[in-house]
Amino acid sequence: MGADMSMPKGSNTPVPTTALRVEVGWRSGPGVPDADASALLLVGGKVRSDSDFVFYNQPAHASGAVRHEGKRDAGGRVTDTLLVDLARVEPAVETVVLAASVDGGTFGQVPDLSIEVRDAAGSTVVARFDSTGASVETAFVLGEFYRRQGAWKFRAVGQGYGSGLEGLATDFGITVDEPQQAAPTAAPVTAPPPVPQASPTLPPPPATMPSVPAPPATAPVSLSKVTLTKAAPSVSLTKQGGTSGAMRVNLNWEVRKQFSRWGGKQGRAVALHNDLDLDLCALFELADGRKGVVQALGNAFGALHQPPYIQLDGDDRTGAVASGENLTINLDHRDDFRRILVFVTIYEGARSFADLHATVTLQPQYGAPIDFSLDECTVPSTVCALALITHTGGDLVVQREARYLVPERGVSPQRTVDYAYGWGMNWTPGRK
Repeated sequence: MGADMSMPKGSNTPVPTTALRVEVGWRSGPGVPDADASALLLVGGKVRSDSDFVFYNQPAHASGAVRHEGKRDAGGRVTDTLLVDLARVEPAVETVVLAASVDGGTFGQVPDLSIEVRDAAGSTVVARFDSTGASVETAFVLGEFYRRQGAWKFRAVGQGYGSGLEGLATDFGITVDEPQQAAPTAAPVTAPPPVPQASPTLPPPPATMPSVPAPPATAPVSLSKVTLTKAAPSVSLTKQGGTSGAMRVNLNWEVRKQFSRWGGKQGRAVALHNDLDLDLCALFELADGRKGVVQALGNAFGALHQPPYIQLDGDDRTGAVASGENLTINLDHRDDFRRILVFVTIYEGARSFADLHATVTLQPQYGAPIDFSLDECTVPSTVCALALITHTGGDLVVQREARYLVPERGVSPQRTVDYAYGWGMNWTPGRK
């Protein structure tokens, strides 16, 4: 079908049984709330377990059939992407529901909401549905993939919910963690009952008395996430319950404009995006006083199970959300850390962060994901301090820095960030 042709609500179209990109998109702007894409894999109209729910806190299905890739902002149009490989969907699964939810608002405040299905390369649009007329809804089933006689089809659904992601998820059988919700109110009691003394002869409670339900076999799904801002720049991982396991730090970026007008008195456009190479790095200081850096330069990729307990996953030149630049911090060794500063440098391909839009996500193995966007860069910066993680008094705190630094002539970006944060390292030139 044509790229500009939107399907009518309720209609369907065949789709290829291959890897597909599902892009939930909307137009950003002042007062527009953030939206999130999610998917549910259904058998008989319900999930088999909470693991059949794919969203920002549970970004991949065990079968490999669905993966939440994340957001991109290109010229004011934001897309949140799911990768769906229909060839890998288990035979028992009949339907893959494609949904969206808003954080801090309603879909009536989200302009130009759409869902677009493309082939994996992103070049061909195979289905598109523009969802219109939203008002107070806080979640939408936008579309679904479903099997018919051995082939897959996409249906434009457009069903809204007023109860957010939580209501949508529970409707399909997900157990949602509700730590903020008060316990159900018991029937009014006129006088406090006497407290019985502990005794092995106490009779068992009557069968009609409400009992505390047994905990589910797996922990309920948590829908919480944390976005750091200038007004609220820090969060305690300890209070979030995210102080063990592996924490993944991801940086992804977009070039704001295809071209930048640096270079040449005639304002000749210089292409940026093909050779842009950003490097995610981390300065660390351990509890025993040892200091160092984890970075691609000099192949100082670190180690996860021995000091410094920080490892750089690789070197990415695309900025794609699915990969981007990643490093992993082993929080099982949190007591070995004093502080960690995560920062990014421009290795080549641009003279400044000015034309880049970047997002940082810290995903603890346990606890809510933490994300923030970098502010617009207005200085000729080649190094940006992203986040400072400090361990003091048993509390592990993540602080949003988003601080662009401008190296002095002849001073490396690494040395510049060292000076700014008083790390006190000795630097020698390095290559990668």
